[in-house]
Amino acid sequence: MKYRPYVVGIGGTTRAGSSTEKALRHLGREVERLGARWEIFCGTQLLFPSYKADNPERAPAARAMVDAIRDCDALVIASPGYHGSFSGLIKNALDYAEDLAGDSRPYLSGRAVGCIAGGFGWQAIGTTLASLRTVVHALGAWPTPMGVAINTSMKVFDESGEVVNPDVRAELHALAEQLVEFARMRHAYTPRQ
Repeated sequence: MKYRPYVVGIGGTTRAGSSTEKALRHLGREVERLGARWEIFCGTQLLFPSYKADNPERAPAARAMVDAIRDCDALVIASPGYHGSFSGLIKNALDYAEDLAGDSRPYLSGRAVGCIAGGFGWQAIGTTLASLRTVVHALGAWPTPMGVAINTSMKVFDESGEVVNPDVRAELHALAEQLVEFARMRHAYTPRQ
């Protein structure tokens, strides 16, 4: 039986059904079709208090997200482009990775991380995707070769939230394949205790 990797997605906006949330949910369905387990933290689930390193108290939702990241084999981060970078909502969620600093896999080490950036126009999307990949790399993870940029000025989703743009659908599928494949390879080569 093939190993079933555990993939976690974080992202979206505080607006339910945002483009980045739709993309993240679509990616989750792809990951599950490939045999992985999937959990998502999106939108208002990410409304944690501002990260404070000197205060060990954590809101239950923040603790749940950190525990999921601690246990995951791969991670996906989806953000809208806000003012040339990713949103403060996502930045604050990523700041909680500091709680993993003392783990045997510190921060995001040993995990493949996929990035999805969305926005109305290419310029903001490009800088957002580059910013996400830079932070992921700084946290010790391996950014996947595929990063998905979604220009919402084009028709990407239908009324039900399904991806109708064939290029975006193909990119999300490729990202899902990379995440699951990497997680399985890492599992196969991780020494057992």
